[in-house]
Amino acid sequence: MSTHASRLVVFLKAPRPGSVKTRLAETLGADAACAAYRQLVEALLANLAPLQAVELCFAPADASAEINPWLRTDWSACPQSEGDLGERLHAAFTEHFLSDAEHVVIIGSDCPAVTPTDISDAWLALDGHDVVLGPALDGGYWLIGLRAPQPNLFTGMPWSTDAVFGETTRRARESGLRIATLRELSDVDTVADWERWVKRAVREINPT
Repeated sequence: MSTHASRLVVFLKAPRPGSVKTRLAETLGADAACAAYRQLVEALLANLAPLQAVELCFAPADASAEINPWLRTDWSACPQSEGDLGERLHAAFTEHFLSDAEHVVIIGSDCPAVTPTDISDAWLALDGHDVVLGPALDGGYWLIGLRAPQPNLFTGMPWSTDAVFGETTRRARESGLRIATLRELSDVDTVADWERWVKRAVREINPT
């Protein structure tokens, strides 16, 4: 399969105080939470730098000037559509399938541990499955991949709850879809998550 038949889309937000990492902001303050978000996104994108043709799908729609510095060679950026998270995910998948993509994978910006191997594993899983999910420790998912639009997986979903992964797999099974799952990872949403991630990042820089 060619590179352009397998696509990765990263959903992210403009790094604006007060609009990102609101749970962190309750403890750290809006500016520090925004700085943390910027660090997390930059760590994730550094991990993904070896991949080609990555699309950064951003919100709000007027944020291109803030997103463009994160682009790598041959990456692209486009605004997310309107609507709730489910509507925006479905629109992104549909757009890529209409442009002849065969395997489309979407991740968020809350999980900086994602690697190119995770993305390759997802694309490979879609050779023999209809849906691939990366389960998150909080009951959501850090990755979803499809080989055709599946609007039922995004309509009326209880977003931002611990029921998202379970409800998605239930709906997929009821629709007769073949499901693959990847490794479980942790999003960085709370102060405890952030402190754990910082300690791990420091250990990786200074392992002794």
